[in-house]
Amino acid sequence: MKAPKPLDLPAAIAHSFVEDALAYFDEADQIKRDVIAVKQLHALKQLQGPQEKPLRLSDVKKMFVEMRKHLRR
Repeated sequence: MKAPKPLDLPAAIAHSFVEDALAYFDEADQIKRDVIAVKQLHALKQLQGPQEKPLRLSDVKKMFVEMRKHLRR
């Protein structure tokens, strides 16, 4: 079995992800946080290949949490 190819995000998508992750953690309202995560879910789904496991909203939220310590203000 081949290892999955690393995801090569276009710079604009990567910057958008970081901006939205920062906004996600700055937002106190849970519904607004969900809206931010849904925006990224749709953006990332556009980059997925047909054989990849579909992303879920919980996956995006998990990515935000995992990236939190790497985000800069």
